[in-house]
Order: sequence, then structure tokens, then C-alpha cells
Amino acid sequence: MTTAPPSAGFFNNVGRWLDANILALGREMRLSYLPPLMVYVAAGISGLTGIVGTFYVKERLGLSAEFLAALGFWMMLPWALKMPLGHLVDLIWRWKGLLVYLGAGLITLSLLIMIGLLGHVNAMRAVASVETWYITSAMLAPIGYVIQDVVADAMTVEAVPRVDENGKPLAPEKRKSMHVTMQTLGRVAIISGGVLVSLMNVFLLQGVGELPEAQKAAAYLFVYQLALIIPVVSVAGVLFASWLRRRDMARLTAQGHGRLEAAAMLGTNSDPPPVNWWILGGGLAFTIASLSVGVSRIPGGEEIIFVISMAIVLFLMWRLTGELEPPARNVLVGTAILIFVFRAIPGPGPGSTWWMIDDLGFDQQFLAALSLIGATLTLAGMFVFRRFMAERSIAYIIGFLTLAGTLLSLPTIGMYYGLHHWTASVTGGVVDARFIAVIDTALESPLGQIAMIPMLAWIANSAPEKLKATFFAVMASFTNLALSASQLGTKYMNEIFLVTREVKNPDTSQVTIPADYSELGLLLISVTAIGFALPLLAILVVKHTRFRNA
Repeated sequence: MTTAPPSAGFFNNVGRWLDANILALGREMRLSYLPPLMVYVAAGISGLTGIVGTFYVKERLGLSAEFLAALGFWMMLPWALKMPLGHLVDLIWRWKGLLVYLGAGLITLSLLIMIGLLGHVNAMRAVASVETWYITSAMLAPIGYVIQDVVADAMTVEAVPRVDENGKPLAPEKRKSMHVTMQTLGRVAIISGGVLVSLMNVFLLQGVGELPEAQKAAAYLFVYQLALIIPVVSVAGVLFASWLRRRDMARLTAQGHGRLEAAAMLGTNSDPPPVNWWILGGGLAFTIASLSVGVSRIPGGEEIIFVISMAIVLFLMWRLTGELEPPARNVLVGTAILIFVFRAIPGPGPGSTWWMIDDLGFDQQFLAALSLIGATLTLAGMFVFRRFMAERSIAYIIGFLTLAGTLLSLPTIGMYYGLHHWTASVTGGVVDARFIAVIDTALESPLGQIAMIPMLAWIANSAPEKLKATFFAVMASFTNLALSASQLGTKYMNEIFLVTREVKNPDTSQVTIPADYSELGLLLISVTAIGFALPLLAILVVKHTRFRNA
């Protein structure tokens, strides 16, 4: 009897792992999954302007870290509108593609404003201040993306077929597996878009930091012009979905099924649900209240809107989860709570990036390279951790991510206190600030997206048939509000620990605000401690209540 050499056994194990975690996902890919994936790719490509936007704000605008954190709160707020928008998608199911066109228009307008600021700033300044234009652009983009995201979420449910090629119903277990695949591919599409734009930024921003101001502005302008491809991709996804529906209808009718029967099999002609005025009215009231508070600029406006939106979402969750059986309801609520706390952790804000640019010398191209490393390894992590996500509970996943995230925050804190100087001195300059940043980014990157996939798959699989988009939107709104809570926490942390970067008058080059990073170390330590304690506390609370987690 002969035995395989160790090397052959190793390669066989690697081959089986690749087959189970990567090739299997490719085999499970279906053409019907492609339309929502195209909309998700467009969302991933949206990061193309991220680095340019960071340097534009730092170099051209005198906005404080606290103000930018507050602006981040308002930019996250449109995601709470997924509730009425989701119900609207259910009501106009056959015409939901029109909303993608609307979202694409708003994204295009946002990009055109930034193109105007970089290419025709004097003409733009004659109408309104540069800061006003920037804030308008910053608010239009998330509204466009949330409209498209609501439709894409609904399209992921529609993309999973109800019947096989011969019109026979698929088994529930088969459809559940397909939902997990669809949601995994959705995350992969978003991250793949991020990999693509990070790669583009590495080349587009090469040497930009040393260019004269006029040439630097031209490089920034080209990036925003290139970003106009984003709305084109999402619109193309809707057009492709329309072609697929016509093709599938023709195939089923050719098999002898009537048009109404074929439409029911494809889920394209189901009767709309009754209008839920609680959702539409609550969404309208929320929009009016948000605009009123935002325009009036009353003290505590962000907090007022957060409380209102949270109350509305919790009320709608209570009504919609009544569609589920008690055990399923308890699992869904417990899972949502854990995801909410995990995503609500405050961050250090833009001050950390400013410090890396000013003190560590990280330029546009290096930040683009970090983004590329992060996006690429996040994409790889989606495959590496695929089985981990499927086999472990949300509580286990969040506990693991919390511990890992805390450990991976320590190198940045260490560099603030001079760790990179010591490591460079003992390694002959090899392990410097950039080396540490690359390794830290490589280790941390795959962690961020892992917790969301089981949650999204659970929502998609649990959604009542006639309330697919509504159910998805309400549950997703709850977890998205966590990001608004994170921005509020970030604003509070920047009020307690003041961090400023150097701001110069663009006309006279005179320094109007000096750089001050003296409190950044305490800020980094504080957010790391909060990020460690709160998720673990939430896990303990859920474990000792009637709620469970997926």
C-alpha cells in the first residue's frame, strides 16, 4: 500500500479548500444575480473620490474635525429613509427601476458640483460659498446611493428564483442557500468596486503631492470626471434586469405557461401590498422634521433627529416583526441589536488621517496604496471567512471581530507615541511608519464586512413575500442608524479631545488655524476602549435575555 507524499496531501487540502470557499461560489453564480450586483458595484466604485475628497477638504476648506463629524451624521441620515423608500418599492414593484434612474441623477449632480468647484471655482463662488457647494454635494450623493441601494436590496430577493428551468418550485433549503450566496456576492461586488478604484487611485494620484496647485487641482478634477461612470453602471444593471425578465417570460410561455402564471413564477407581477400609511406618513414626517431641524440649526439638532428616527424605526420593527413566528422574531431582534452596537462604536474622526498626512508623511499615493491593500484583502477575506460566517453565530463573530479590532488599533496608538521611531532604529529603517501601516491595514481589512453577511442573508430569507423591500429596508435602517450613532459619538469625542490641522488662507497662504495633535493620543485610546467594551457587553446582555442571534 502506497501513501501520498506530504506535499501531495498539502496540495490536495489546499485544492479542496479553494474549491469549497472560492470555486463553489463561482459555480453558484447565476445570471439573474448580475443586475443587483451591478448596482452594488456602482456603490463600491463610489470610493473613487474618497482620497481626493479628503485632501480637498484638508487643503481648501477650513472645516473643523467636529463639524465634519457632524456632517458625517447628516450624510448617514438619508439611510434611515430606506423605510418609506422600501415600502414604495413594494408598491411600485414593476417600476422600481425608475428609482435607480432618480438615484443616478442625484449622484451625477453631486459629482458635477465637485467638478465645478475644481474647474470653475470663481463661477461657483459667485452663486454661493465654496463650503455651501461642498456640503450640498456631500448631501446629494448619499441620497442617490440610498435610493439605489433600496432597489438593489429588493432586486437581490427577486434575483433568487422560485422555480427551476422547467418551472418546478425550488426546495426551501435550496432557496435559503441561494440567498446566502446572493448576499455574499453582493458584498463581494461592493468590495470589488473598491479594489478597482483603489487600483486606479494608486496610478492617478502618483506624485500628485509634489505638483503645483494648478496641476494638483487638474488631477483632482480628472478623478471626479472619471467618477461619472458610477451612475452609468447602476443604470446598466437595471436595463440588464429588464432584458432578463423578458427572456425568462418568453422561455416560460414557450413551455406552455400563461403570461400571468409565468409572471407569478418569476415574482414580477405579484399584487402590491396594501399601502402602509404608518410607514409612508412616518417617512414623510421624518423627512420634514429632519429638514426643519437641519435648516434651523437649533442646538442639539443631530440628537433630536437621531431620537426621532430611532423611535420611528423601532415602532416599524415592532409592527413588521409581528409577521414572524416568536422564535424567528427573537432571533432577528437579537441579531439586529448585536449588529447595531458593533456598528455604533465611535471613531477618531478625520483628525487621525490629518495626523498621518502631516506627521507621518502619508501622501495621496500612499493612502491610495493602503486603500488598495485594504480592499483587496477584504475581498480575499470574504472567501477565507465564508465558512466561518456560515458556521458561527453572530455573537461569536462579533466577539472575535471586537478582540481582533482592539488588537489592531494598538499599532496606530503606538505610532502616535513614537513606536515607529523605535522600530525603525532597531531594524535599520525597515519597520518604519509606512511598514507598520501596511501590515496593520493588511490584518484589519477583512474584518469590517464579515458581520453583515449573515445578517443580510437572514433578513432576505425571513422577509414576508409581499413585503420584501419594506422588511429589508426597515431592518437595514435599524443597523444603518448605528452608523449615525457612530458619527454622533465621533462628534462627541472630537468635542472632548480637540484636534486641528493647519489651515491656510488659499489666497494669501497665511496660516489661520495652527495644527494641534496634542490630544489625539487620548482620543485614540478612548475610542479603542469603547470599541472593546460595548460589543462584549451587548453579547452578555443578549445571552441573558429571551432574544437569540443568527
